[in-house]
Amino acid sequence: MIRSAARAAEGPMRPGGRAWIAGVATCTLLAGCGGASSTDSALRVETPRGASAERAGGGAVDTRSAPRRSAWRSLVTTADRTRLREWRTAWVSALAQLKPGEIAAQGDLLAPDRVLEDPIPPAGSYRCRTFKLGAPSGSGLRFVAYGWFPCRISTGAGDGVSDFVKDAGSQRPVGSIYAESNSRGIFLGSMQLADERHPMRYGTDHNRDMAGLVERIGARRWRLVLPYPRFESTLDVIEIVPVD
Repeated sequence: MIRSAARAAEGPMRPGGRAWIAGVATCTLLAGCGGASSTDSALRVETPRGASAERAGGGAVDTRSAPRRSAWRSLVTTADRTRLREWRTAWVSALAQLKPGEIAAQGDLLAPDRVLEDPIPPAGSYRCRTFKLGAPSGSGLRFVAYGWFPCRISTGAGDGVSDFVKDAGSQRPVGSIYAESNSRGIFLGSMQLADERHPMRYGTDHNRDMAGLVERIGARRWRLVLPYPRFESTLDVIEIVPVD
């Protein structure tokens, strides 16, 4: 994949540079900013009582077999529960390492609390691109924007769970999206690599596991936010827009 610095503005500057970053950083952890309700902004991730040791401890599970709303809570591994809980910490840390122009060029895409209702993209063909933000070790690339790749959303067997698949590239997220609130979905999946024909089931390999938030940020624009990915960055944001 070709790395490019995505600096072309997509509209008027919304975030306000360094001052805006500082304002985000002062928000109470896991509390809403910018008018979002505390219910939607704070992600409380808990394993229900009675969940099996395999699921709570990270055993391999098929995420597509859970039919109920918020069923992800009984599937998520302990490590990913922590990553999801600390989504805002990861976001603030990543933004603090970027230049104001890099943030402003993407508009609402990188604004943590710019979310709308109906977060799950409808079934169909999409194109998506990944932004890697922040260097976990404090050195290295702090902003990387990849090109567009085909991806798709499909619905399960009427169970209220949608599937997300990135169809091309050497790193391809594949997994399921669960409704969590009127403004947020939860993604659990794995990273399919290179020429692999089939993705690993979630929980098989912790280095491949992926957990994130799915949100709508425009009339036909969504994002998949992955806090503390295993490698390379502090936060990954995948922009998702329809093909047509």
